[in-house]
This record gives sequence, structure tokens and C-alpha cells, in this order.
Amino acid sequence: MTARTQIVERQNQQGGQQGGQQGGQQQGGQQQGGQQQGGQSSAAGSSVSASPSQGSSAGSQAPSASGSGSGSGSQLNIPQTAPVGALSITQPVQTTIAFFKLAQSQPITFAWTFTDVLSTPASLTVSAVCENGVTYPVGPTDGVIPGTATSVVWDPYAFQQANPNSPLAQATYTLNIFDERGPGAARAPGLLQANSALRFALYTPQPYTPIASGWQCSGCNVNGMISQYTAHPAFISIFATILVMFLSGIAVIRNGLH
Repeated sequence: MTARTQIVERQNQQGGQQGGQQGGQQQGGQQQGGQQQGGQSSAAGSSVSASPSQGSSAGSQAPSASGSGSGSGSQLNIPQTAPVGALSITQPVQTTIAFFKLAQSQPITFAWTFTDVLSTPASLTVSAVCENGVTYPVGPTDGVIPGTATSVVWDPYAFQQANPNSPLAQATYTLNIFDERGPGAARAPGLLQANSALRFALYTPQPYTPIASGWQCSGCNVNGMISQYTAHPAFISIFATILVMFLSGIAVIRNGLH
């Protein structure tokens, strides 16, 4: 074998080795590319699988938004031109001052009606203000009743028995009714205006005393009444005037006869 032939064979061997290495590298690159494609596919699959959960979360958020919208829509809008709400007492009748007996089993019923009240009060406070300035709660619930109530029953005798340190005086009272805003709340369209129009009186009946036990009628003593009238200066003046007129009349008649 010549030297030239040996050189050619060596070149062929080196070329084959280089070709094999390049082929192996190409195959490895193809394998890496396949792995990358597989990773991208799995990532895409995970993103796709995540999208339904986002849709479900979006779907779950939608009802809450609609619920808040319905809540805001339930607010009451009162026009500024609406009249002020009023309360009118229907029991007892307000033509005169009503008198109530402060005795056992003698409850008092107060009743009323609403007019132009567009916003129902949360609560009503009912109280009786005595002419001496003392205020008493009216009703079995310490004076506070539901805003939709149209009457209240008060037992003043039971209240006095339960509160001996706050006795009810025999006097005239004013019934106050107002909502949760208080008695001095400003007038507002559609809202209840405080009412203090009703006046009533409480009295305590005197125990029965037989005549045989010494009962006397202070207004039935005729002798006492006469003594009072005779001692009064006006009675003396009237009596003197009548006497003068009588005597003058007699004198005129006597002169006419002559």
C-alpha cells in the first residue's frame, strides 16, 4: 500500500467520524426540541385547564354584583315636595280634657292614625309629661313601641305600684309621641313630626265614708254658705242698693196717691 493510499483512507475515516458526531448532535438536538415542544404542550394544557376555573370564578362573582345592585335599588327616595308626616290622636277624643281614674284595673288606651308618613319609623316613644315637669313612660315597654303601632295601653296604677319613688300626681298631663329622631327633630318631608296635642288628667278617688261615720258634705252646709255671703262686702252693697230702691219706690207711690 502506498503512502498516498494511506492518506486517503485516514481522511475518509476522519470524515466518517465527523459525520457520525454531527449526526449524533443533530439527533440530540431533535430530542431536546421534542422535549421543549412537550413542555410547551403541557404548559398550554395547564393554561387551558386553568381557564375553566377562571370562568367559574367569574361566574361566581356575577351573582354578588347583581345582589348589591338589588340592595341599592330598594332605597326609598322621598321627594322634597312631599308633605311632613303627621300623627292624629283618635282616642280619647280631644274636644275636652279627658279625666282618668288612678285606680286598680283602670287601664288607659291611647290610639292614633298616621298621615303622609312615607318612611315608617323604626320605633315610637310615648311619654306623659306632668304639669310639674316630671316625665313618665307610657306603656308596658318603658315607653318604646314599634314604629308601626297605632295604639298603646297604659296602666298608671300598676306603674305607680311598681315605682313607688315616682308617684303619679293628681294633675294634668301632656302626651308626647315622637320617633327615633327625638322630640326636637326638624320637620322633614315624609317623616313623622312629633305630636304633643293631647292633654289629659289623672285623679285619685276618695274612699267611701258612711254618713253614720261622720261624713259631711262641704258644699251642702246652708248655714255656712249664708254666713259666707253675709260677711262678703259685695253682699252688703247689693242689699243696701235693693233697700234704697224699695224705699224710693214706696215714696213715689205714696206721692202719686196724694
